[in-house]
Amino acid sequence: MMGTRSGDVDPGLPHFLAEREEVDSGVVLGWLNQESGLLGVSGRSADMRDLLDAETAGDERAALAIEMFCYRVRKTIGAYDAALAGATAVVFGGGIGEHSPEIRRRICTGLEHRGVRLDADGNNATVGSESTISADGSSIRVDVLPVDEATPLALDTVRLVRGDEGGRVATR
Repeated sequence: MMGTRSGDVDPGLPHFLAEREEVDSGVVLGWLNQESGLLGVSGRSADMRDLLDAETAGDERAALAIEMFCYRVRKTIGAYDAALAGATAVVFGGGIGEHSPEIRRRICTGLEHRGVRLDADGNNATVGSESTISADGSSIRVDVLPVDEATPLALDTVRLVRGDEGGRVATR
């Protein structure tokens, strides 16, 4: 689940929605990629800051969107922990991960059984900077790491435009 993207869906859902709503599959893909996620659940915004403000003001759909987002991230952390036969660190990056101590706190709440312990003061003080926010005694390290996605994409674009196919090319 992302700002406007649905996240995991049953593969039969697009066909079902297209038939039920009598629309082209392209319309359904638009819904799933541009009108779902935080925006679709909240009916308000894809911006976590707006949703946190709306939740504080009593907006139940905003609260549900935030709860679903945090649950999905926590579930993914658990899946990777299982797949790796034990995690040694959780790293938060990107807009929400770098800038929202509250969301980091909510995601980590429920991971205590795996040894995740946040330093509340460290978490709250870390906004947009690199820091370890796990508490002393946490068996899994928790870090915030600023991410610069634009620079590598720009460099890859320059390489492609110049015809340097031997250079690194960003993939998704």
